[in-house]
Amino acid sequence: MNKPKGTLLEILLASTKLGFTSFGGPVAHLGYFKDEYIDRKKWLDDKTYADIIALCQFLPGPASSQVGIAIGMLRGGLLGGIISFLGFTLPSIIVLTIFALLYQTFDLGDAGFISSLKVVAAAVVLHALIGLGKKLTPDKPRITIAIAAATVMLLYPSAWMQILIIIAAGLIGLKLFSKLADAKVTPFPVTFSKKAGAISLTILIGLLIVMPIIANATDHILVQLFDTFFRVGSLVFGGGHVVLPMIEREVVPTGWLTASEFLAGYGMAQAVPGPLFTFASYLGTMIEGFTGMIVATAGIFLPSFLFLIAALPFLNELRKRPAFQGLLMGVNASVVGILLAAFYDPVITSSIMDGKDFALAAILFVCLHFYKVPAWAVVLLGVGAGYIINLL
Repeated sequence: MNKPKGTLLEILLASTKLGFTSFGGPVAHLGYFKDEYIDRKKWLDDKTYADIIALCQFLPGPASSQVGIAIGMLRGGLLGGIISFLGFTLPSIIVLTIFALLYQTFDLGDAGFISSLKVVAAAVVLHALIGLGKKLTPDKPRITIAIAAATVMLLYPSAWMQILIIIAAGLIGLKLFSKLADAKVTPFPVTFSKKAGAISLTILIGLLIVMPIIANATDHILVQLFDTFFRVGSLVFGGGHVVLPMIEREVVPTGWLTASEFLAGYGMAQAVPGPLFTFASYLGTMIEGFTGMIVATAGIFLPSFLFLIAALPFLNELRKRPAFQGLLMGVNASVVGILLAAFYDPVITSSIMDGKDFALAAILFVCLHFYKVPAWAVVLLGVGAGYIINLL
């Protein structure tokens, strides 16, 4: 295992700065990371940074958060990864937790800006859908996989169906796309032993098997919360926007939250810096207060640590294999389809109620997609414009 190169304090200061300033979603986060960690502090070279990004694109969970965790691990070991994670995510966790408490205390469900936040969510998801589609479905076979995934999700909406779709798409990708794999793969610096990786993977698989059994055997809400969010964090490919449909299937039909409460939090999550996966902090607070926030947040992010510890020692071998690259191409295509289904239900069905909502969503989408207005500014614009439109 490589010796950590940096102090924990410098990791904390750098990651916290990013946590307060990294608006705009995962692609923007990677740009902020490059500016701070590579260009300014020179902790890594460009090639190593690119390899880290490639690894995190292969793993389920929040890609930008995983990149930050991995850089922290390379700089300061496992504790460096934890500190990097805390610095980057705590600002948005705090804001979303406070928003949930205010929502409950002041009954914000009827507030006018909540409706505007739902419309913002519609514009942001459409923007993400188009961006992912261009990147992950560049040819007819992958477009076909995406449309098939969306159709099945709309006909049979459930969390387990989403998992089956991802598995099927991976097998199809294994068959169709392995020949498109990149033959030139740069070795990746390993920071954990293969033994540590095997232990981490065993813990991950063990929790995925045991937690649903325990959750079904008990009525304890915190156990059920951890099981739900750990499963989501372990199985969602494609980043924060794709977590929307899977979490929605878990928390709305069960009665933990209403669709309006769910989308209000999702809209608010666009206004804060840091990873969209901190949406779990809002949901946990709404369901079970401060304790629920801790359990939901820990549950959804813990798989990222376990995956990174498990993957780093074996990355060099996996990335050389065309079959592995082909499998991920199929999975990524299905992600586009799952997001397309989520764009209709619950996003459109719960946010666009009349012509005014549609007009506002169109304006916000144009600002976001064509004029490249930052996401946080689109949120403010959406709330202000929504107020004005409702006065007309």
